[in-house]
Parts: sequence; C-alpha cells; structure tokens
Amino acid sequence: MYFASDNSGPVHPQVLAALTEANHGYQMAYGADHLMNEVRDQIRGIFEAPGAAVYLVATGTAANSLALATLSKPWETVFCSPVAHIHEDECNAPEFYSGAKLTLVPGGDKMSPQALTKSIQQEENRGVHGPQRGPISITQVTERGSVYSLAELRALCDVAKTYDLPVHLDGARFSNALVSLNCSPAEMTWKAGVDVVSFGGTKNGLLGVEAVIFFDESKAWEFELRRKRGAHLFSKHRYLSAQMAAYLQDDLWLESARKANANAARLAEGLHAAGAEFLHEPQANMIFAGFPRSQHKRLHEAGAIYHLWGDTLEGEDNDELLACRLVCDWSIGTDQIDRFLSLL
Repeated sequence: MYFASDNSGPVHPQVLAALTEANHGYQMAYGADHLMNEVRDQIRGIFEAPGAAVYLVATGTAANSLALATLSKPWETVFCSPVAHIHEDECNAPEFYSGAKLTLVPGGDKMSPQALTKSIQQEENRGVHGPQRGPISITQVTERGSVYSLAELRALCDVAKTYDLPVHLDGARFSNALVSLNCSPAEMTWKAGVDVVSFGGTKNGLLGVEAVIFFDESKAWEFELRRKRGAHLFSKHRYLSAQMAAYLQDDLWLESARKANANAARLAEGLHAAGAEFLHEPQANMIFAGFPRSQHKRLHEAGAIYHLWGDTLEGEDNDELLACRLVCDWSIGTDQIDRFLSLL
C-alpha cells in the first residue's frame, strides 16, 4: 500500500531490458549514440514538430532549470503559480541556473489569465530599478493534482504572447495530463502556444530521464551550452537514450500513464464512498483528501505509506480530519488499493 509518490515506484521491466540491450559494445558519448537519433525522431513525430530540438537530462529539476535559464535573462522574472514545482520543490535551482527571480502569481494551484496579466503588468514599470518581464512557467499536472484544460492553456499562452513572453511547460507528469485530457501532445504544447516543454519520464516508470523539447530551434545551441556548463551532459548518454527509446516504443509512456490514472480513479472512488473530503478535484494520478486521524492511524499501523499534508498523527482528537496526499503509479496493484480502502 505505497502511495507516497510515483517517484518511488519501480522501473518498468521493458525499460530495464532496453538498458541491458544498450549495454553491449561501444557507443559514441555525449548524445552522439545511435539511440539518441531514434529518440529525437520519435519525439518529433509524437509532437508533430519536425524541426524541434530535443535533449535529455537525468532529472526534472535539471530539465526545468536549464530550460528556464535558456528562456530568461538574469535581470528578468519568471511568472509561476505559488505551488509550482519550480517554487516549492527545486531548492531555488531555477534562480541559480538562470539568475532570474520567480514572481508568484496570486491564486490557487492554477494560474488564471486575469491574475497572470495583473502580475505581468506590475513588472517592467520601474525602468532599470525593477525586474524585467520574463517567461511564464505552467505546471501540468499541477502540484495539487488538477489539470489545465486546453482552453486554459491557450488562454495563459495568449496572455504571454500579448507581452511577447515565452512559455515553459513543466511536464513532469505530462503523460498523466495528456491521458486525462485525451488530446495530442501537439495540442497540449506548441499548438496552444508553449515554447519549451519538460517531457517527464521518471515519475512514469523510467529510471531517471526527462526530455527537454524546444519548438523554437534558435534556442538549441544555448541550451546545449547551459547543459554542459551546468554539469548535466551525460558522458554515457546512451543509458538516457535507451530509457527514453523504450518509453516511447509501442506507446509504453501512454500505457503507463493510463494505468496510473486508472489506479487513482479507483482509489478516489473508494475514498468518496468512505466519506473522505477532497481538497482538490483529482484529475490525474494524485489525490488530496482528508479523513479522521483514527483512520490514518489504522492505515499506518497496517503498513500504508503516504504523506500527511501539513499534519501529524500525534494528537488525542481521533475524529479530527487530517489531510493527506496519495499518489498512484503504473505498478500499484488493485489489491493494494482495495486493501487500503477496506482498512479505511
């Protein structure tokens, strides 16, 4: 009953098999391996973007930080949600790599076009003394488990284009969002107005690799330089390429995301039937819910692993509602979900 994070799940067997296959013989280093050529062509086809520049890094933080550094200058500011991963969970890495600051757009887990417009208008009006306007970063799936609709994405990108600002999409759970929306990768990115996307794999069954895709190829060389200077260019790059190639083969990336989302839907249905209160509407593979301390205690004693959200099990009031986060990955069995719900 492991619902702590999709980061914690196992690597898909097909990915491990691909790594074993890639381990034979010799390959050119630093991304010159033949597998990377295949990955590049596959991603360009999937995103309907034949001219896109495609790169691989090992972590989501590297993908986001290097992409934003490429889109921004040190005197600019990056606009994002107050609960964006680049703000809450990356230890100021985007600021470190870019030199830019983050401006938190007021609101909930999703940015609204109105709030974004207001935040943009509040900057670049103090001449040399204030931060200049920089890129917009959108987290999809959001850190609270909701998903921006295509209309919402287009509306935010339209605001960005009004002020001639680039758009970055943090897609650590890109596949989960795509399955939820039942749309194409192109519709959720460049057709909506996104300039660069971090296309995640680590949370969806890979050992550790994320793709960075620039739809504006003019940024490619700068990204390559930043990746090398930032110590994120792998020498034995073929082991990144092998993971991504296996991920894309026969739509494993979509199959894994569908399983994760279906697992979360099964869990959410059971939570609802048990009377749990939802803090946010679950739309992908992450659930925020509240139920009494007594039930949390029973679950933890039985071996369930998940994060309480801002609370602890300590306390005498067993009827007090405590919030928690529950995340499903592709590998969780329905037996684990059903046992969790039975205990609840």
